[in-house]
Amino acid sequence: EVQGDALARFLLNDERDVLRLHRLALGLPNDAPRFAEGWLSRLDDGGWLLETHPVDEFPALDPTHALPNALSAALKGLAHELRNPLAGLKGAAQLLARRSAGRDEDERELIELIGTEIERLNTLLERLLSPTPARPHDRLNIHVVLERVLRLAEAEGGWSVQVQRDYDPSIPDILGDGDRLTQAVWNLVRNAFQAGATRVTLRTRVEHGQRIRDRVHAMSLRLEIIDDGGGVPEELAEHLFLPLVSGRAEGSGLGLALAQQVSREHHGTLTYRSRPGHTVFTLLLPELAGDHDKEHLHG
Repeated sequence: EVQGDALARFLLNDERDVLRLHRLALGLPNDAPRFAEGWLSRLDDGGWLLETHPVDEFPALDPTHALPNALSAALKGLAHELRNPLAGLKGAAQLLARRSAGRDEDERELIELIGTEIERLNTLLERLLSPTPARPHDRLNIHVVLERVLRLAEAEGGWSVQVQRDYDPSIPDILGDGDRLTQAVWNLVRNAFQAGATRVTLRTRVEHGQRIRDRVHAMSLRLEIIDDGGGVPEELAEHLFLPLVSGRAEGSGLGLALAQQVSREHHGTLTYRSRPGHTVFTLLLPELAGDHDKEHLHG
C-alpha cells in the first residue's frame, strides 16, 4: 500500500524524475516466485519508462519508518537498565586487566577484548539515550573491522563454529565508522550462530558499476556473510529487518534492524538470500574512489 501511494503521487504531481520500486512480484508462467527492483522514469515526450531488474536477494526495509515512538521509548528504557550492569562489568574487567601481568598472552587478549566490547556497548547505549549527529566517517580498512568480528566470534563460538576468511586483499580503504560497522557485521555473524550454523564465511569482493541506492558507483565493496544454518523462516522473509522481528522466543529482534540501519548510515544496502543450509547476507558499500566521494560518504 505504501508503495502504491508513492506511485500514485509520482504519476500525479511528483517533481522527481525517477521513482524506485522495491520487490516487485514477477508473474512468470511455470516458474517459482521471482522479484525485481524497478525504476520508473519520465520521458521528454510525456511518456514513462519502466526498467526492471530481477533480484534473488530481499532488500532491507528501513526500520526508521517502522519504529514508533513507543518502541523508541522502550529502547531508551532498556538502555537505562543496562547501564548499571555494564558499569559493574567494566570495573571487573579493569580489575582483571590489572591482575593479568602473570597470565599468558591468550588470556590477556581475551581480557582486553572484554574491555573493548564494554566500551563499545557503552557508546551504543549513549547514542540510544542521547541521539547526536552522525560522526564524520574515517578512512578504514574493512578487513581490520572483520578481524575484530572474528575475535568476537572465536570468543563466543569456540570450537563449535568454524569462521573462515575469504578476503580480497586489493580492496582499498573506505570511509566509515569502524565501531558501527563492527556492530553490524557482528550482529549478522551472531544471527548465523543462532540459526545453528557450523561454518560461517566472511567474503569481500570489489564490484564495478554497481547500483547502490539509486546511484551507480564505479567501485563498491561487496561484503558477504555466508552460513550453513537453518535459513530464514518463510514467514519472516518480508519483515526480517524490522525491529522486534525474531524467529527465536528469546530473541530481541533488534540485531538485524540495527545492521540495516548501519548500512544506510554508510549509504549502502543490506540484502539477503536464503534456503536451508545456505544463507547469504550481502552488505554493499560505496568504495573510496577519491576525495570527490567524501561528501557522499559522510554520515
